[in-house]
Amino acid sequence: MRFPAHIQVYIVGGAVRDQLLGLAAGAQTHDRDHVVVGATPEEMTALGFQPVGKDFPVFLHPATHEEYALARTERKTARGYKGFQVYATPEVTLEEDLHRRDLTINAMAENAAGELIDPYGGRADLEARVFRHVSPAFAEDPVRILRVARFAARFADFSLAPETLALMQDMTANGEVDALVAERVWQEVSRGLMEAQPSRMFLLLRACGALARLLPELDRLFGVPQSPKSHPEIDTGNHVMRVIDQAAAANQPLPVRYAALLHDLGKGLTPRENWPNHGGHEAAGVELVKQVSTRLRAPVECAGLAQIVVRWHGQVHNADKMGADGLLDLLEQTDAFRRPDRFELFLHACAADFHGRPGWGNRLFSQADRLRHALAAARQVDAGSVARQVVASEIPAAIRSARSQAITFALNEAR
Repeated sequence: MRFPAHIQVYIVGGAVRDQLLGLAAGAQTHDRDHVVVGATPEEMTALGFQPVGKDFPVFLHPATHEEYALARTERKTARGYKGFQVYATPEVTLEEDLHRRDLTINAMAENAAGELIDPYGGRADLEARVFRHVSPAFAEDPVRILRVARFAARFADFSLAPETLALMQDMTANGEVDALVAERVWQEVSRGLMEAQPSRMFLLLRACGALARLLPELDRLFGVPQSPKSHPEIDTGNHVMRVIDQAAAANQPLPVRYAALLHDLGKGLTPRENWPNHGGHEAAGVELVKQVSTRLRAPVECAGLAQIVVRWHGQVHNADKMGADGLLDLLEQTDAFRRPDRFELFLHACAADFHGRPGWGNRLFSQADRLRHALAAARQVDAGSVARQVVASEIPAAIRSARSQAITFALNEAR
């Protein structure tokens, strides 16, 4: 599309950053964002663009549907990420627009000739692998704390500039994080969990104090010891970080990663005098998982899986010692017969827990295969046929007995 001569269009943000990093198009940035300088909303509409922005003028290209935003500045008017007054006029310059962005590596632009515009040193920080805020205006939007933490999970070889960490700590201390709404927190946390090294997100949030405000149940796990015999890493928070990175390394979906994040919350309730033992932490963690999922407004599939993982992961680790009845109990408790697909995700989360310990990454997690074998055998039982052979009051016991026998036979065959 040809724009009038007085209108300049630039590619900005993640697309420019990722191109300089040598990332394939679309690998990290799914869409290209554009800034339009010198235009009015009426001119954009006349060119065929569709307005979509509520808080500031954003338009969709009529053919590509990419976003084109008018250059704008902002003024803080209230606490929180919505407390802004936006100015978008033809007089706003590209440099003024870039100045309001979060990090220098996201405050670069490319013009129609392919030339880089980098007024705030983004390329140098990109080469140095540093996250650095563009200006003090960073402190006006608490979502930026979450975004920087998510970038840390994505770009594992980057470090955070000390002055940016100090600014984030001040923002947390000033209560800005408390103004974040659940939907925005979940959006960033869920995206961070899906990055290459999600532990870096939560460790950075902890470093600036935000984790204690957003997920205090997780924050309190750091410093809680576990038995060194089964947990060489000892620290529970350290273990959880290893577990979510294991889930990421195995390319697990979001529900598994979320369950991995919350699976040991109950250990934060263990009385100090009982350390490093955490008997009953599984049952103790169920209510905490419910509270966190409700507060974050996590999707049903994430919340549901996290609840069964926190409650039953300890039993899975003992599955290699269980007989048919014990295995059948666990299958029933996790609703494996009705929801075998979710049960498979449950086993993947337990595998991440098992492998999330120093020196355990390559160990065989035979317990999961034993449970899969037991479930496959039990599902071969024709419940309808069993039911027709007994009176109604005896049907549940008869089906259970048949399933137990099938599991026993399968386990004997596998020896």
